[in-house]
Amino acid sequence: MPSSPLPHRVVAIDGPAASGKSTVARLLAQRLGYVYVNTGAMYRAVTWLVMRHGVDPSDPAAVDALLNATPIEFGVEESKSTLRIEGVDPTPYLDEPQVTANVSAIAALPKVREFLVARQREYVRGNPLVMEGRDIGSVVFPETPFKAYIDASEEVRAQRRAAQGIVDNLAARDKKDSSRSAAPLRIAPGAQVIDSTCLSVEEVVDEVVQRLGL
Repeated sequence: MPSSPLPHRVVAIDGPAASGKSTVARLLAQRLGYVYVNTGAMYRAVTWLVMRHGVDPSDPAAVDALLNATPIEFGVEESKSTLRIEGVDPTPYLDEPQVTANVSAIAALPKVREFLVARQREYVRGNPLVMEGRDIGSVVFPETPFKAYIDASEEVRAQRRAAQGIVDNLAARDKKDSSRSAAPLRIAPGAQVIDSTCLSVEEVVDEVVQRLGL
């Protein structure tokens, strides 16, 4: 964890799958003129890499070896984080069923989290950020005072997933994400908890802005 003051402001947006945090974070970044960083896409990208090479996601040593041997470029384009793996933009493949089924297992691996957290922290060196994920306020940038935890009922989250055409067992995902030993999903100390169940995206963004004084 960085011990010195952050060079730029970071707004941390955490929450479970399909809570709406990604859309909220993206719109919030646009409103503030900040760079939007989607850390969930990073874990999905690594999962896609593992699936692409036929590596067993339950073999931490094999996953770590593949990760260390693979050229991965992290950048920013049009105020959004970007990622290229082996010269390929994995974005079109991140919601594939195989990726969705295995991302929690990959995200639970300590070496994967260590690798990605280090890259996520590098983004603050040049830009004010809105960063979303599951451990931004608790692990990646625990020192930022600007933390929000976006939640919603499981029923509504399942409806949102279905509308996206994604088949996902949210109860199983929640259990895996909350019980893993490495950076489990939890509400960070000092985070503002916002229930998006009955709110529009714009209303949630307004609530974040108001509560965090942005």
